[in-house]
Amino acid sequence: MGIRTKIFRGILGLMIIVTMMAAPALAQDKPVVGLVMKSLANEFFKTMEEGARKFAAADGSFELIPVGMNSETDIDTQVSAMENFVSQKVDLIVLAPADSVGMVTSVKKAIDAGITVVNFDVTLNKQALKEAGLPEDFLFVGPDNAAGAELVGDHLGKTLGEGAKVIIIEGNPGADNAKQRKEGFMRSVEKYKLDLLDSKTAHWETEEANTLMTNLLTKYPDVQGVMCANDSMALGVEKAIAAAGKTGKIQIVGFDNIGAVQELIKQDKVLATVDQFGPEMAANAIKIGMRILKGEKLAGWQKTPVKLVAKDDLK
Repeated sequence: MGIRTKIFRGILGLMIIVTMMAAPALAQDKPVVGLVMKSLANEFFKTMEEGARKFAAADGSFELIPVGMNSETDIDTQVSAMENFVSQKVDLIVLAPADSVGMVTSVKKAIDAGITVVNFDVTLNKQALKEAGLPEDFLFVGPDNAAGAELVGDHLGKTLGEGAKVIIIEGNPGADNAKQRKEGFMRSVEKYKLDLLDSKTAHWETEEANTLMTNLLTKYPDVQGVMCANDSMALGVEKAIAAAGKTGKIQIVGFDNIGAVQELIKQDKVLATVDQFGPEMAANAIKIGMRILKGEKLAGWQKTPVKLVAKDDLK
């Protein structure tokens, strides 16, 4: 890790701590909600934060402290955020874990401190929950990632036809939603008898996906379709395909329905994506958390919707 990166993370950590120290004083009698998201460099989480802020402002019954990471692999910032929320004794933490196993310890610390925790977006690992002494049916608010990936994978399969040559660009291997989305893509591969040339991770990141796809195009010049586990990576893949002069010749599908990918779908540069309603996702998790604070007992999977988005859906 370079000196500049260390300085940046130190400043970011300090900002998180200062914000949290001020929040309870502002909250007065209102419950304080800590929202821990993934990378705010990802448009999906930017819109999620905006949605949560709008909901908090409209609701007015709680104080919201949103925190995000610098990048999808910056797990330390999530751990620090959780620790700071615990030390400030917030009432509710709503967490989208960057690592399904690695964040369980932080969740256990928060629960042991008497803080209600709602897991959303990405499931915490069931085995890690069990080993930490937490229930395997720990409350989760989020979509069926495998079903969503299968939905858009099937659309690609129908478009390309049986036997088409495809590549999967996976998300962060430490996140269960990345595993679930690959599982969904694999169902489509098998269903449509697609020829899977390769499957590699780009850790949810645009630039990494761009570099990876550039290399894969050299290795597999006859590829016909690419399944991207999120839209940020689809942006990087599209740039690589455009640079190779193959726009329109290789079909791309993604997952998240961010604005930038919607524009590419309209331009026939991306085939389709999946909407998991990001702007509402954190707000829905907070709503469920507030119900728990009021005495309700909730556990298991509180499922949220997914929807295929293709060009006809954007007219």
